Amino acid sequence: MSVEILNFGCRLNTYEGEVMRGHAAALTNTIVVNTCAVTAEAERQARQAIRRAHRENPGAEIVVTGCAAQIDPASWAGMDGVARVLGNADKLKPESWLPGAGTEVSDIMLARDTAPQLVTEFMGRSRAFVQVQQGCDHRCTFCIIPFGRGPNRSVPIGAIVDQVRALVASGYNEIVLTGVDVTSYGPDLPGAPTLGQMIRRLLALVPELPRLRLSSIDPAAIDADLWRLIEGEARLMPHLHLSLQAGSDMILKRMKRRHTRAEGLATIARARAMRPDIGIGADLIAGFPTETDDLFAETLGMVEEAGIPFLHVFPYSERPGTPAARMPSVPKPVRKERAALLRAASARAAAGFYDRLIGRDVTVLCETGTAGHTEHFAPVRLVAEPGRLVRAQVVSADALGITAMAA
Repeated sequence: MSVEILNFGCRLNTYEGEVMRGHAAALTNTIVVNTCAVTAEAERQARQAIRRAHRENPGAEIVVTGCAAQIDPASWAGMDGVARVLGNADKLKPESWLPGAGTEVSDIMLARDTAPQLVTEFMGRSRAFVQVQQGCDHRCTFCIIPFGRGPNRSVPIGAIVDQVRALVASGYNEIVLTGVDVTSYGPDLPGAPTLGQMIRRLLALVPELPRLRLSSIDPAAIDADLWRLIEGEARLMPHLHLSLQAGSDMILKRMKRRHTRAEGLATIARARAMRPDIGIGADLIAGFPTETDDLFAETLGMVEEAGIPFLHVFPYSERPGTPAARMPSVPKPVRKERAALLRAASARAAAGFYDRLIGRDVTVLCETGTAGHTEHFAPVRLVAEPGRLVRAQVVSADALGITAMAA
């Protein structure tokens, strides 16, 4: 074994994992654990992976990095088998991965820039991820990530174009733009371009890119240019994943979110009016502190009213140091029960969404040889070569997705 990268958490970590793979290519018998701090479960999984790696390969050098390591480096450095802990800034520096670079805990400092790193391969993946911004200037009461990622910083448009061109030249047919707070793109760059303006320029400058997709976006910050692209740009996939977090105005206020329940619903309705076939996803937290049965019913009702098919539900997880962690908590079994109810409502919406695709022609990005995703991000069963875009007709649907036959 040379270098093994174990990524946890967001798509940004996936991108950064490939940057580290390139920098660490000269190392041998090294395991890099790229941690996530969003939930206690994400940290638990990373710690479990470290213990397993040390047990199964006691001679390996284990390097821990990522947001959880950034926030609490000492606790990770104290684990058996951990040789080094790198902060989020250091992990992207080539010199951090030189043979003999050291075995101490690095000086953990938050990054203040976004030095572009060119990546040409995402090992084992048919779609590629491109970082467009880093960090966050907002302070949602439940979120620890700004302490791990620092303030909002945007990647210059030229660097994004260069990265996308390189990935398309490597054979990738779909690119996902990712970051910590993607809709905050641009105010720190000359001319303060918006996310929509950047995407418009990217698509114009890389006409050979077939498909572009966005990672999670804030419904309070979709700019006018992005709305126009959602409405009329065929290469921007009809799929929006919204950072809603709740469907109760009281809970949204206590979360310190910047949108209301009505504004979240209006965002979904506007997107569907522009692209009737659009796939809608959302992040929701179940059992946020102070959430009563009635307040939860407002969130569940929003999911049912909007019919959100692609829901990511997270039982609330206390993050030490955040304001929400000091609020009156909801019992953990109740959080899990509410999460299950939200997932069930989303599954019902998904089944209806899949049924409406029967008989339709779709374009599938094949990912495993037997499965892929449509432009709407509906999961598809289809036999085709991984990485290819295949035109197909949907012949059936069930609770797990759709079945299609190549045209």
